[in-house]
Amino acid sequence: MSPFLGELVGTMVLVLLGDGVVANVLLGKSKGQNSGWIVIATGWAFAVLAGVFAAIALGSPDAHINPAVTLGFAVSSGDYSKITLYLPAQLIGAFLGAMLLWLHYYPHWKETPDPGLKLACFSTGPAIRSAIPNLISEIVGTAVLVLGVASIFSKAADSGATHGLGPFLVAALVWGIGVSLGGTTGYAINPARDLMPRLAHSLLPIPNKGGSDWSYSWIPVVGPLLGGALVGMFLKVI
Repeated sequence: MSPFLGELVGTMVLVLLGDGVVANVLLGKSKGQNSGWIVIATGWAFAVLAGVFAAIALGSPDAHINPAVTLGFAVSSGDYSKITLYLPAQLIGAFLGAMLLWLHYYPHWKETPDPGLKLACFSTGPAIRSAIPNLISEIVGTAVLVLGVASIFSKAADSGATHGLGPFLVAALVWGIGVSLGGTTGYAINPARDLMPRLAHSLLPIPNKGGSDWSYSWIPVVGPLLGGALVGMFLKVI
């Protein structure tokens, strides 16, 4: 029971359930095939909820499960000590979650002829590929996430009820981001969630998987980190 273990397992659960709902909707012969964007956005919201509770239960009361959130709060507080502990745990957890996803849907990869759909189960991609607009989308989406999380747990909003509902409110926030802002880049809003499953995709023996689109991979890493840092600076100033 430690913050490292909590962040690792929480991020693993986040990726397993979040990428799991994408696989359920996209992979061939899945019972959820073609069920659509609302199912994906809802599944990701519940993935965040489950990941946050897992992180808290296993020793991380912060339950960041996202390097952009960790960076944002580090910038706002001026205390960067948690980055060296949380970031490796989040990266490892995201990779393990992607591995479990691959195992869980093992028979379905060969039933899916489109390599793009297989990659989408692990990492995000743009609806319209244009680097600067895509980067801005990730910055804006992550800024809304970090600002929303900070607001939910702020002293002004703090009460017994609000604090207890915090994980549910964060899940609702992610749901809102998905249905409102997710149509451009698939709302990675989490560097670990995108980078490490993409790495797993590149390493795993997935039939006819195609490339891992590394040329795009920097956007869902840099964009969320910038979005988190910008909100951190904003919070520090005010």
